Amino acid sequence: MRSTRRLTGGLGVVAATALVLAACSGTPDGGTGGSEPGEEVPEGVTEVTFWQTSFTDEENEWYEGVVDAYNESQDEVHITLTAVPGDAWEQRMTAAQAAGNAPDIRTMNYGGVRAAALASEITPLSDLIGAEAWDDLQENVRGSVTVDGEEYAYPMLVEPSAVLWYRTDLFEAAGIDGPPTTWDELVADAEALTNDEVFGIRLAQNAPDMSWSTWGYQWNVAGHLPISDDWSEAMATTDYAPLLQAFQDLFASGALPPADGVGYPDSATFGDGQYAMMANGSWAASQLLNDYPDLVPNVAVAPMPSFDGQSGQTTATLGGWTWVVDGNSERSAEAAGFIEWALGGDTENVVPFFEATQFSKVSPRVSVADAISALPDVDSVNPWNAVIQEEIVPFAQPEPAYPWNVSLAMGEAIEAAMQGTAVEEALAAANEKINTEIANSQLAGTGS
Repeated sequence: MRSTRRLTGGLGVVAATALVLAACSGTPDGGTGGSEPGEEVPEGVTEVTFWQTSFTDEENEWYEGVVDAYNESQDEVHITLTAVPGDAWEQRMTAAQAAGNAPDIRTMNYGGVRAAALASEITPLSDLIGAEAWDDLQENVRGSVTVDGEEYAYPMLVEPSAVLWYRTDLFEAAGIDGPPTTWDELVADAEALTNDEVFGIRLAQNAPDMSWSTWGYQWNVAGHLPISDDWSEAMATTDYAPLLQAFQDLFASGALPPADGVGYPDSATFGDGQYAMMANGSWAASQLLNDYPDLVPNVAVAPMPSFDGQSGQTTATLGGWTWVVDGNSERSAEAAGFIEWALGGDTENVVPFFEATQFSKVSPRVSVADAISALPDVDSVNPWNAVIQEEIVPFAQPEPAYPWNVSLAMGEAIEAAMQGTAVEEALAAANEKINTEIANSQLAGTGS
């Protein structure tokens, strides 16, 4: 019998869950400060205000640098930048909108674009940004900012939500030749790798984390998400049974342990050597490179397995950040001009962002991705970049835009099945909850 151990971690489940959606979309800094505009705008120059969510120091420095570079490049428009902490964003934005002085430009995650567009809170950008910039986007990303045929945001970065991180040294010791390509293999490998010192795999281990981290798995196993495209009918059918059964089998075998006290976005317990495999987003690269450099030579990545074993399928969704123009901005053309210059123009303006973040995030622009791939040191800085860029991102789906309660219903079903509830019973409960959400929120006919 395996020994019982208390897993250690840096964040409690509640605290980690509170950061989940932000983490999968770029992990904003939850600090208390924010850079405020402090310089005079020259007379006769159009001021465009820009609020960005405050991220890491490296990311914030890039924002400051690209704004300064644009301001110095011409004398007709001045961008005034404000960095707003993630925990203060909603309150400050709501107050600014109520007062009629919302920023002209703001950062927005992909999940917010559709609702904001339908509510006319943001400006369509299709005609304000040139076709060349739009055509440079990967199609699966461009689609996530398009509502009723119009683009409403320009993507800055994407982060696939699910990448398989695995210990090559432990695989070799267990006689396993390479990463699993099916979920049956994943379960078998995780069980074979589990011993008194290490668990086989780390997956999301609570319903809120499961609600979003499994979107890609849901696509893969069922070929659809658990609500119809027009949001009129729940579709949490038995198509999802193999996914729930896999979680149940992993947990029952001990290869997937009880919750370790760390949210899904945090890779600390994998870095500490408690797991042989881990599902996590591309952002885990930065944490592993910075905090666990001695482990890096023994870590490889692969797409999460598909249920039929075929490669080139959706097993992840794409989160991340976009820039949008406020729906009431009187300077929408000038704002869009800056966005095109900074994100959609010369690759030299945006490549430094990905260098500063150790290539732990992915550019949605083909030309930028090509420029990054051509850098001489990219593989030495981030040895996992190529696999993520070439084998995961092109096949990932945009994050769904339906209400959170729909996702939560599936997360609760997966958690219940993992803990022993019959799979069919768990799915039936999810279906009922989703239909209730459709009725309560009057969703029918409002989907894409």
